[in-house]
Amino acid sequence: MAQNTRGVQSVYRIEPDFVAAQLDSVFSDVRIDTTKIGMLAETDIVEAVAERLQRYQIQNVVLDTVMLAKSGDPMLSPSAVATLRSRLLPQVSLITPNLPEAAALLDAPHARTEQEMLEQGRSLLAMGCGAVLMKGGHLDDEQSPDWLFTREGEQRFTAPRIMTKNTHGTGCTLSAALAALRPRHTNWADTVQEAKSWLSSALAQADTLEVGHGIGPVHHFHAWW
Repeated sequence: MAQNTRGVQSVYRIEPDFVAAQLDSVFSDVRIDTTKIGMLAETDIVEAVAERLQRYQIQNVVLDTVMLAKSGDPMLSPSAVATLRSRLLPQVSLITPNLPEAAALLDAPHARTEQEMLEQGRSLLAMGCGAVLMKGGHLDDEQSPDWLFTREGEQRFTAPRIMTKNTHGTGCTLSAALAALRPRHTNWADTVQEAKSWLSSALAQADTLEVGHGIGPVHHFHAWW
């Protein structure tokens, strides 16, 4: 992908056989404690990833249901959504949709209230994934509520809304943090709490960076410089 802070300029398609070969290289050689899945783009790539997860019985899989870039450019073809829903969701431990992504997965209207967000989160959990972290950043709420849905129950997380235009990669950053931190904890609730705390600091320091002329990134390395 050719992308900068202003948008996506070009996408080069990787063949699904090559994606499968990459997964074979890693899964056959390295112990996998946790896995994060991001942009998949096309139906046959979703199929290739789903098949390899099943073949190698990979655990602790975090799926960031990437469908739109921050600029609004599409990142998942409509035909791939159904395949992701049927083939991939039942194999993953956690999905992290924002409200537009949840609506697309459910083929439903965009949630406009926290109650609608709750109902959609429960519906997503019923589709077979291990847990759902519904991100409420699109709600008009000062606390940016997120909801975690697991087989054991539901939990609400809040964080003050940070006023910055530099939010590029926020969702990808959160899902990567969740995957990285999962082996440290025995449950998703503690993992989410630590990941969100770290992300809040990364957002709070985002304006100290001067990257590009569009929507800049969060400050991933805020703890060091």
